[in-house]
Amino acid sequence: MVHVGIGYDVHALVENRKLILGGVEIPHTKGLDGHSDADALMHAICDALLGALGEPDIGHFFPNTDPRWKNAPSRLFLEEASRVIALRGGRIVNVDATVLAQEPRLYPHIHQMKRHISEALGIPVERIGIKATTNEGLGFVGRCEGIAAMAVASVDVVDQ
Repeated sequence: MVHVGIGYDVHALVENRKLILGGVEIPHTKGLDGHSDADALMHAICDALLGALGEPDIGHFFPNTDPRWKNAPSRLFLEEASRVIALRGGRIVNVDATVLAQEPRLYPHIHQMKRHISEALGIPVERIGIKATTNEGLGFVGRCEGIAAMAVASVDVVDQ
């Protein structure tokens, strides 16, 4: 039976951090603040995958109070979510995500993001959708104070 999960993540933009989205370092004057690499896109996807299994969110598995995850690449989180799905006899059907960022322009990096996520999850790149949009100047995203991401994932799981 196919199960669906949704995920959402947001991080503040700050000085002296690299901007990592979808496992790709994107040239920008600011980066995302967080305990790990703060990859909001990968975090949202991870939450969507875990949600499809009825599991708690990413913070339950990788708490920001644990020094093991300090500056960790979020790819590790996706790999673990994929492993948990496989342990349950499941398979990831697809992932679809949207990044909300006023700047920088993300479209040129989408294919590379999809490739990184595909490799981390062990699924074909064709099963991953990523879009980027601005917030039309509105709210914290529009004021360039942060970046948000939302994702949906479908997982085929053998129900017991």
